[in-house]
Amino acid sequence: MKYPHLLRNLFLATLLASGISCKDKATDAPDAGETRMETVIAIHDEVMPEMKTIGQLVGLLKPLADSTEAGKPYQAAMEDLQASYKSMMDWMQGFGDRFTYEEIMEGKPLTSQKKEWLEEEEIKVKAMRDEVMGSIERARELLKKQAQD
Repeated sequence: MKYPHLLRNLFLATLLASGISCKDKATDAPDAGETRMETVIAIHDEVMPEMKTIGQLVGLLKPLADSTEAGKPYQAAMEDLQASYKSMMDWMQGFGDRFTYEEIMEGKPLTSQKKEWLEEEEIKVKAMRDEVMGSIERARELLKKQAQD
């Protein structure tokens, strides 16, 4: 196959996008890497359904957005939502490049390097969550204000 890494990344993105969480392990005391992996995936799973919300809000903002003074806030909110959507896609791509299916879904032990990466990914996924949820909140507030005017 010419691009096996693309197929793997597509698989991981699809897997993550499906909202499947890490399996609960039957061990008495999972190591910190497994617990952190579950946390990272849980944050992803919390944010993934909001991708649909972003699409809906962009659809509501698009007719209001233009380069006029009145349309600029709607244009900015739409761009903010689109940037947060891209952040989610970029995060999934990067995460899929760093970890295997077995590490994500089956709790395969992580090397010390991958444990460090997972710490980085936890920070990244939390920042991505805040970006997504913030852009949605700001867009909703803007649309709510517009409806009241």
